Amino acid sequence: MQNSRSWNTQVLGVSVDSVFSHLAWVQTDRKSGGLGDLNYPLVSDVTKSISKSFGVLIPDQGIALRGLFIIDKEGVIQHSTINNLGIGRSVDETMRTLQALQYIQENPDEVCPAGWKPGEKSMKPDPKLNKEYFSAI
Repeated sequence: MQNSRSWNTQVLGVSVDSVFSHLAWVQTDRKSGGLGDLNYPLVSDVTKSISKSFGVLIPDQGIALRGLFIIDKEGVIQHSTINNLGIGRSVDETMRTLQALQYIQENPDEVCPAGWKPGEKSMKPDPKLNKEYFSAI
């Protein structure tokens, strides 16, 4: 995976575990079930305030669901996924979504269809103007 700086993005990990748990995770390599070396900060949310504000906290259990949020430069959530604890997240889909968000921010008169990837055709946000896109697929 490329460095987040090459994507003009900041990556931040947050969990409700303590900094001591995080230390143990990063000191354990991936092959042994840990995180190994991370290229991004890991924030300890022991007060659970971040998890609560992002809607991923299960208060009566004191745990957080697996949340992923893409937040733009203005601090607006542009994409979010919240998965149950047993369901992982896809780095490839996250990168595709990030690239689509960056594309529409640079091209505000266009939208990205489902499954869009860089280099593929985009659409216009108008049913009449979309005929060109749909006639080509």
